[in-house]
Amino acid sequence: MTDAMHAVLIVEDDQAIQKILTLLFEAAGFRVIVAETAARGELDARLYKPDVIVVDLGLPDRDGIMVIAAIRAWSAVPIIVLTARTAESQRLSAFDQGADDYVVKPFNGPELVARARATLRRHVRGSLPMGILNLGDVSIDLGKRIAHHRDGHEVHFTPIEHRILETLARYGDRIVTHAVIIKEVWGPNRADARSLRVYIASLRRKLESDPCRPQHILTELGVGYRLVMDGNRQ
Repeated sequence: MTDAMHAVLIVEDDQAIQKILTLLFEAAGFRVIVAETAARGELDARLYKPDVIVVDLGLPDRDGIMVIAAIRAWSAVPIIVLTARTAESQRLSAFDQGADDYVVKPFNGPELVARARATLRRHVRGSLPMGILNLGDVSIDLGKRIAHHRDGHEVHFTPIEHRILETLARYGDRIVTHAVIIKEVWGPNRADARSLRVYIASLRRKLESDPCRPQHILTELGVGYRLVMDGNRQ
């Protein structure tokens, strides 16, 4: 697959930035679709099935974080936030809803295109597992991002928790380092091992019969984590 085959959806209401982004991505061989509102962006995401989405948070009709959440409910397409918002709470909220990267305005054009290519490489290389993941009493449909307990009730995972599970599942029963998980889940230039530990603890509470003695998400001390799926116990 070449860049010429890639389509990028730009959800941005500032016409000057629209033009800059269109020129940047077209010069890099991307097909560009532009949406000026959150509603149009959600519609175009379904209509055109872009390979990557660049979304502003300050849209005229709805916050861009809501756009991310809406798209993430049905698609694993890479999403890059491009915004003037610098607050850590905004950044964390965007990642929590499923953003793959976060770029602050003013931005470096070639770097933004490089980040888009990087998210595409991770997405294609990863070939996200889309089957059913069975972990003890919980069955997880990785494609639909829904999970159910053996007794029938739904188990709710946040978008980040789903992405951690997808990353671990992609590596089978191999060890996945902290750095790899952080890069795959939160994007480049992140080094928040504490947040990763918090999410792992949350996943264990939802998945493990005894979170203090996990049987499925195992800690490899000082290295990372390993997912033990049913049938792969050692």
